[in-house]
Amino acid sequence: MPKKEFDILIIGAGISGSALFYEIARYTDIKNIALIEKYHSPSTLNSKGTSNSQTIHCGDIETNYTLEKAKKVKTTADMIVKYGILQNAQNRFMFSHQKMALAVDDIECDYMKKRYEEFKELYPYIKFFDKEKIKSIEPKVALGKDGINDRPENICAMGVEAGEIFTTVDFGKMSISLIEQGQLQNKNTFVAFNEEIIHIEKKDGYFLLRTNTYQEYYAKAVVVNAGAHSLYLAHKMNLGLDKSCWPVAGSFYLTKQKLLNGKVYMVQNPKLPFAALHGDPDLLADMNTRFGPTALVIPKLERYHGLKSVPEFFEALKFDKTVFKVTLNMFKDSTIRNYILYNYLFELPFINKNIFVKDARKIVPSLKASDIYYARGFGGVRPQVIDKKRGELMLGEASIAEIPGIIFNMTPSPGATSCLGNAQRDAKLMCQYLGAKFDEDKFNSELL
Repeated sequence: MPKKEFDILIIGAGISGSALFYEIARYTDIKNIALIEKYHSPSTLNSKGTSNSQTIHCGDIETNYTLEKAKKVKTTADMIVKYGILQNAQNRFMFSHQKMALAVDDIECDYMKKRYEEFKELYPYIKFFDKEKIKSIEPKVALGKDGINDRPENICAMGVEAGEIFTTVDFGKMSISLIEQGQLQNKNTFVAFNEEIIHIEKKDGYFLLRTNTYQEYYAKAVVVNAGAHSLYLAHKMNLGLDKSCWPVAGSFYLTKQKLLNGKVYMVQNPKLPFAALHGDPDLLADMNTRFGPTALVIPKLERYHGLKSVPEFFEALKFDKTVFKVTLNMFKDSTIRNYILYNYLFELPFINKNIFVKDARKIVPSLKASDIYYARGFGGVRPQVIDKKRGELMLGEASIAEIPGIIFNMTPSPGATSCLGNAQRDAKLMCQYLGAKFDEDKFNSELL
């Protein structure tokens, strides 16, 4: 059998791997490009529409973003919209919905007013909504427990009405588009599904990769975009040993009706590294409202694929004194400890709905337990990376590039939104390594 040799091989056909595949094919002169995915199609895990909130996280309503972070995130979020427009994706996999960041009570409202003043220059379209405006566009948010009279608390929001900007993406469908468009470029592209890379080694100037189907690939350069499995594969090569990870799963609850007209996010607790509860119209559930995510630390790298990833979890965790210390420090903080333990209750049958609905009533006060149901099969896993050198959690993306020619990426939320920006970074790095060219002008004209 002839050797399968490539200039670059990408592991993982989620949104991040698909974006890199497209950008290398479209904007570089690298000729031989491979994309290997262990499941039957692109984006079966965290990029799947049921695994995330389907939101373009551009920083306008994400209250855990500083202005500096929002500027960076906005640039990569704009790339998503530019790509969608290039592909005529409006109402195919990219949509325009209403959205807001909701403040409840006087303290949060004071905070929201200050935030609006700080951020309105960066987001010229953003508007400030008082209670009357919220009542006109999201009536169930402004009404009290009886669904008739106004809710007693002071509420306000900053946001945008439907039709003004693109807010929502089915990242699973976008992954398919990116791969298809990459294959249309004048390159030697190779895409394989149902093949899991289980071994990587550097040999004679090439990287040798073996799969569970006994295939062998050779590549001059490799990029691993495999979520929490990126760290697992790095550790197997004795790389990234200064990092560990706790996989955090997110669950959702669905309604059988459209309770909200758009996305309603809440003010983030700055002590928590997890996303605050929000309500979204679900693209894959007839636009009915989905509430979530919860945050559940689990001993698996994948949520719904049996127990196979349990031993892989322990390999990626590499539990030692440092990991124990970081974990202990987290649990010493009562806010984090109570939040983590409380979230386990959302998974328990019979009581979960009654407990969860209490939190969701901050968005829709009239919500009843009978209005919601546990969205079985929804939710993904995000790698919460621990930096052992610093002895702390890393709250952003993590990359391991300890030896030339191979990069391991772990992209917790908002990894999907930043996929094209991260791909630009990696494509340029790989062009430097391979002595290839990145077409900056073409990239800027199309995606910036």
